Parts: sequence; structure tokens; C-alpha cells
Amino acid sequence: MSQLSVKHLLGIKYITTDDIELIFKTADSFKEVINRPIKKVPSLRDTTIVNLFFENSTRTRISFELAQKRLSADVINFSASASSVSKGETLIDTVNNILAMKVDMVVMRHPAPGAPMFLARHVDTQIINAGDGTHEHPTQALLDAYSIREKTGGVKGKKVAIIGDIRHSRVALSNIYCLKKLGAQVKLVGPPTLMPRDIEHLGVEIEYDIRKALAWCDVANVLRIQLERQDIKYFPSLREYALYYGINGNLLSELKKEIVIMHPGPINRGVEISSDAADSGHSIILDQVENGVAIRMAVMYLLSGRRN
Repeated sequence: MSQLSVKHLLGIKYITTDDIELIFKTADSFKEVINRPIKKVPSLRDTTIVNLFFENSTRTRISFELAQKRLSADVINFSASASSVSKGETLIDTVNNILAMKVDMVVMRHPAPGAPMFLARHVDTQIINAGDGTHEHPTQALLDAYSIREKTGGVKGKKVAIIGDIRHSRVALSNIYCLKKLGAQVKLVGPPTLMPRDIEHLGVEIEYDIRKALAWCDVANVLRIQLERQDIKYFPSLREYALYYGINGNLLSELKKEIVIMHPGPINRGVEISSDAADSGHSIILDQVENGVAIRMAVMYLLSGRRN
């Protein structure tokens, strides 16, 4: 198979295991490219991509933009506050105005879950979901699984603990879909208030004891506490959260084995993870950042082959 089964990347839920393996294989080639002295290839020359961000993002937008420039695409950055686009019709109008400029692909982040799917049904261009509300963040899950594969030699059979604010995390949901499709065992870890209802239906286990979870896992993916999405208090204080669920050097030194530490960023140092853990030899956080560019290059390159 040399082509994705989908025209858009809307979520991990909608792609196949073969799609994921093809993205990884393509990312291997692009990772070699971005480590050369000349880091550019002409793969998307004459392709115009708009980065349409209705929600603040620095890391994801820069990663996509760098990936686009490495592929020689023409890039347009469009930012809008969530308040300026409050209705679906306004969203379509905004995008149609951009498409009138003959744009080939839209990378979109939006605070409303489902916004990229809505757009894909109404607009004739390719859509890549760069995060929609608390729903999905597919390229983050792909780069996370790719980083696990690179560090440990594979994903199948690995025990992965996803730790922290599961309730508000699109990264968690996309990771669950991706890791399960690739044959990993997944355990969700955090306070009961930050666990979504009925999440076990996705084939994951829940653990409330951080020490038990770390003793079980091969990989700990530590999520950011998303205070900006929390309309009520889900735990007494950040200090208390850090005390019961924060990953630190002492916890890691208690383990009788080496585990891999990941974080999608940005990090709340001293809350979900301490500096000594984030900067330790266990951590592959900076590898995730590098792999993010290669994965996003692979996704855009493969989708461009589906354009018709």
C-alpha cells in the first residue's frame, strides 16, 4: 500500500493500521531528510497550505509550518480568536474566502469538537485536524506512537500509561485510538475527577495509584493539566495534584526498571512533572518534537497524493 485510505486526516479513529504504518515508513524517510545539511525537498512545490488556527498554539503551528517549508510548500498563516467565529456558517465563509485564493490543503485547529469534520463535509479541500476542542489531535498521537517505536523497537505489546488530565485531553483520546490499533496495552492514570465516564469502553484500564501504574508500564505519557479547559475545580490545588500524581526523580528512582517518559508539551514543570524527571535520561520529550516535524511532513505528503 502506497496511499492513505482517507482524503483527510480528521482523527485516528478514522484511519487504518495500514495507514499508520505507511505514515511511519514515510516519516522514516523524512527524518533522514531533516537531519541532512540541506533539509528541504521539493515534494510539495506548487502546493499552497493554509494554517487555520482558531485557538492559540505555538508548538503545533510552528511544527506544521516547519514541515510545510521543508516540503517546499507555499504557506499562509491565518489566526482568529474563537469569539470571532462562533457559528458554523461563519467558519465556512472564512474558509471559502481562503479557498477562493486556490488553497490546496487546510491545517485546522478549532475549540469546537467536530469542526474539522464539519468543514470536510462542506468545503472542497483537504483538511488536517491540528486539534479540535477536547476531541482529537491525530498528528500528536502519531508522533507519540512513532517516538515509542523508535525508542523501544515497536509499539505492539508495550504497556503505556497515560497520566493526568484525561477528561480534557484530545491527546489522550487520539493516543488511545492509535496505541490500541498498534497493539499496545493502555492504562489511564489520574484522579477520579479527571477520568471521563465510560472511557473503559475503548479497551483501556484505569488506575488511580501512580506508583502501581509506573511499576506496570514501559512508557509513561504525562499529560499537561489543562487549567484553561477546567470550568470547575477538579482537585484541591496544583500542589496537591503534584503530590499525588506528579512524576519526579524520586518516583523514578524507586522503580526496579527503566521506563520511557513522554510529554506532549507545553510542560507545567513542578506540577505534572518535575524538572529532574523531564530532563532525565528517561525522557524522550525533545525526540517527540523532532519526530513531530517528520510525521507532519509524512501526513501532508501522503495526503497530497490523494488530491483529485
